[in-house]
Amino acid sequence: MNLLNSNLEQYDAIVVGTGVSGGWAAKELCENGLKTLVLERGRMVKHIEDYHTMHLDPWDMKHGGASSQEILKDYNKQSRWGIHETTRHFYNKDSDHDYDEIKPFDWIRGTQVGGRSLIWGRQTYRWSNLDFEANSKDGYGVDWPIRYKDIEPWYSYVEKYIGISGEALNLPQLPDSHFLPPMELNCVENHLKESIANSHNDRLLTIGRVAHITKGAKEGASRTACQYRNRCDRGCPFGAYFSSNSSTLPAAEATGNMTLRPNSIVAEVLYDEKTQKATGVRVIDSLTKESIEFSSKIVFLCASSMASTAILMQSKSSRFPNGMGNDSGELGHNIMDHQLGSGASGKYDGFKDQYYAGRRPNGFYIPRFRNLGNDNKKVDFLRGYGYQGGASRWGWNESVAELAYGKDFKKDVLKPGDWSIGMGGFGEVLPYHENKMFLNYEKLDQWGLPKIVFDAEFKENEIKMKEDWKVQAAEMLENAGFKDVNINDSNAPIGKGIHEMGTARMGKDPKTSVLNKHNQVHSVSNVFVTDGACMTSSANQNPSLTYMALTARAANHAVTELKKKNL
Repeated sequence: MNLLNSNLEQYDAIVVGTGVSGGWAAKELCENGLKTLVLERGRMVKHIEDYHTMHLDPWDMKHGGASSQEILKDYNKQSRWGIHETTRHFYNKDSDHDYDEIKPFDWIRGTQVGGRSLIWGRQTYRWSNLDFEANSKDGYGVDWPIRYKDIEPWYSYVEKYIGISGEALNLPQLPDSHFLPPMELNCVENHLKESIANSHNDRLLTIGRVAHITKGAKEGASRTACQYRNRCDRGCPFGAYFSSNSSTLPAAEATGNMTLRPNSIVAEVLYDEKTQKATGVRVIDSLTKESIEFSSKIVFLCASSMASTAILMQSKSSRFPNGMGNDSGELGHNIMDHQLGSGASGKYDGFKDQYYAGRRPNGFYIPRFRNLGNDNKKVDFLRGYGYQGGASRWGWNESVAELAYGKDFKKDVLKPGDWSIGMGGFGEVLPYHENKMFLNYEKLDQWGLPKIVFDAEFKENEIKMKEDWKVQAAEMLENAGFKDVNINDSNAPIGKGIHEMGTARMGKDPKTSVLNKHNQVHSVSNVFVTDGACMTSSANQNPSLTYMALTARAANHAVTELKKKNL
C-alpha cells in the first residue's frame, strides 16, 4: 500500500474518508484506472493485524473489559452509546474530537482507517419507491432526483460483492436483495413469527438481512463464512462481515492505483473561480499540524454526513462565502436519523428443552407495515417504522446466591434460565429545515478548525410514531403468549440511531438542494458527496447499503464524465 507524505503528485481523484462510502469510492475509482489519493483523518488500522481484542475473553481483560470511570472522562459523548475495552480504540476520544449541542445530539464516531465500517451493526436493507417518492407525496423536504429503478442495478452490484444473508419476501416496501443463505431464527422467534402470521395480514417477521457471508467466500480466500462468535465490532479476522478494511480497500490497493494517507484532516476543498471547478484539497497532518495541498481532477467527500458538510462549509471563497455549493442555503440543514430506544420485552414459559448453537450476530426483523397504501389502517403520523429484536435464554445466576459449591451447584449452573424476548422500533424521521448543524469559529480545535454545533430534535410526528410502535410491540408479544410484557423507552435523542443523514441533500432544483442526481455539487460538478449527507429523506431501513450503492453509481458516472472530458 502506497503511503505518501508529499504534495508533489497530481492525482486523478481524491477520496475523503475510508468508511463504507469512502471504501467503495476508492475501489470503483481505482479499478477504473484512476490514480486515487484516499485521505483518512484517523490512524491506520490494518485488517487482522490491528484487531488487538478479536480473540479476548472477559477473563483476559482487567475488570472483564469494562472501562474505568477515569478512562470514560475522555469519552463523555461516545460513552452514551456504550464504551468497552474490546472496542474503545475504534471510537473517537471526545477530549480530542469534541462537538457542541444546543439540544442533545449523540454523534458516535470512529476515526480510523475503516471508520465505522469496523463497528457498524451490518443490518442491510434496500429502500423502495415508497421511500424515494415519500417527500413528493406528503410535502416534507424536497423530491428525490432519483427513483428505485435508478439505484436498483447498483444495489445488485454492491450486494453481490459484499455478501448479504437474508430471506426473500417479495414485499413492495422492502425489495429483496441478492441473498446468501439466511441465518436461523430460534424456536421462540419462530413462535412469535407464527403468531404474527396468524394474527395479522399486514405484517410478518423474518431474520435480519446482514452483510455477513454465511456460506462460501468472497474475493478469493480473503473473506470466509461467519463463525458465529458475535465479536464483529472488534474487527473480524475471518472477514465474514463487510468492512472497508477487509473488502473494498484491499481491492483498491490491489490495482496499484491507490495512495492511502492516514492522519490527514481535510480542512477545505480548493476552488478555481476561473474554471468553476475544484482543484484538490488542503489537508492538515494531524500529527505534525503541517498544512499540505493535494491536487486532483475530482473530489469525493465520504467523511460522514456531518464531517463532509463541515468540509464544504469550511471551503469558502468569494464565489462561495457561505461554503462550497451553498447557493440554496440548505447546507447543514435537514438533519435526519432513525428514532429508536423504545419497544417491548417479555418472557416465555415454554421451550425449556430447546436452546440454540453459537452466538448469532443478528436478530429478527419486522418490516414496515404502516402507511403503505389506501387499505392500511389509518394512523395519526406520516411514514413508518420497522422492528429489530431477538430472543434468548438467560438466568444462569439464579443458583449462585444459594449454592456455593458441590454437585448440585455444578448441575444447576449448567441449566439455562427461561426464555426472554425484546423488540425495538426503528422509525423514519422527517427532514426538517430547522434541524441543523453549524460551525463555531469562536471555538477552534487543536488543528485550528471550528467546532461543529448541532441544533436538532425529534418533533410531533416522531413522538406519535414512537407511541404507536410501543403499543403494537406489546400487543404482538401478548398475542403470542409472552408474560410480564413491559414497554420500555429510553427517550433516546436524535443521533442515537447512529444513522445521521442529510445536511447536503440531493435534489432536482439547485435553489433547494446541494447535490444533483449523480451526487455532484450543483455548482461544482467535479465534487461528489456520497455519504449520509446526500440523503433527501431517511426511510426507516438502515441506510448503509444505500450509501454504498449511491457511491458506486456516482463513481462510475464520474469515470464516464472524465473520459468525456466533462469534469
